[in-house]
Amino acid sequence: MGVEHISEKEREYDWFWLCSIPELYERDRRLLLKEFKDPRTVRAEAGKNADALAILGEKKRQAVLAHLRSFSCEEEYQKLCGKGIRFISRMHGDYPEGLLQMADAPSGLFYMGRLPRRQEVCVAVVGARMCTYNGRKNARELAERLAENGVCVVSGMAYGIDAQAQEACLAAGSASFAVLGCSADICYPRENRTLYEQLIRRGGLISEYCPGTAPMAFHFPMRNRIISGLSKMVVVVEARKKSGTLITADLALEQGKDVFAFPGRPTDELSAGCNRLIQQGAGMITDIDEFLEINGLLRQKRETEKNCRQGLATSENLVYSCLDSESKSTQSLADETGLPVWQVMRILSALQLKGLVAEIGKNHYGKIR
Repeated sequence: MGVEHISEKEREYDWFWLCSIPELYERDRRLLLKEFKDPRTVRAEAGKNADALAILGEKKRQAVLAHLRSFSCEEEYQKLCGKGIRFISRMHGDYPEGLLQMADAPSGLFYMGRLPRRQEVCVAVVGARMCTYNGRKNARELAERLAENGVCVVSGMAYGIDAQAQEACLAAGSASFAVLGCSADICYPRENRTLYEQLIRRGGLISEYCPGTAPMAFHFPMRNRIISGLSKMVVVVEARKKSGTLITADLALEQGKDVFAFPGRPTDELSAGCNRLIQQGAGMITDIDEFLEINGLLRQKRETEKNCRQGLATSENLVYSCLDSESKSTQSLADETGLPVWQVMRILSALQLKGLVAEIGKNHYGKIR
């Protein structure tokens, strides 16, 4: 039966077979497809003549042959579905359109939850794992505002900025999608299990790696092209001068996407990468609503600080007005307001419950909004 006559289901099985060979990466699949045109021909030629796979090298050639002998597409696909994992090839009509524009688009994706829909606008929010309080604050506020305006956040579910942005996006009612450096059935880092499960229910976990693939250091730079490919633009919240986060920004530029960054003080190590991006021409975010408006994403105006403060008692307003994004100690606030420390602490607890203030360090507080 010629390839042109096979059903869509059979074609997906062929791609599923190719993308499920654990030892192969996208560059290997590209080599095979360049040589043999499509997965069905790869299977046929490998079955007739093992030497046809010599372009891969001996180890990977043996991996393909072992896969050919032992892998039952229909049976394995049913097992996959039983685990809540789906597969989609780049030939399928529902494959993300943004990825099709990439020269190195993944041959297939494994995902849990769902993929971004065609009509959904996605923005990548990425940054340092070991981030500062200001970085977390900016990531959460940006993600919250994106969600309030119907925009989805794409990131990598890593510690720090990634997780903060995705948590805030979900909390604000929008979908979020994580592109993983391991297979979709592995939660990495393990500490982000709650976020992992929320993403399955209210967004998606996406990977080009077949089930059972462990996280490896070199997987993460590879997955970054998918993060930028799924997104309309990329925002870098915090990054060191030499940071893996900047790989995502570089890939976005190669894909013709806009890159934005939050500026920071020249002496801040975690702002060095962002400042360098801005110096090289990236857009600078100093006001989130202005950023949204300039990029046609603003549908809903943000409540002003005045509105946030309308329900505050006089003493709460006094303490709140003395706070900013930099942390202040309870003693410093007591000195500024003239209130006793015990009263300042009680007021700060009330402001925390209202979502206006966060404890940044032991007895040190900062304004959230």
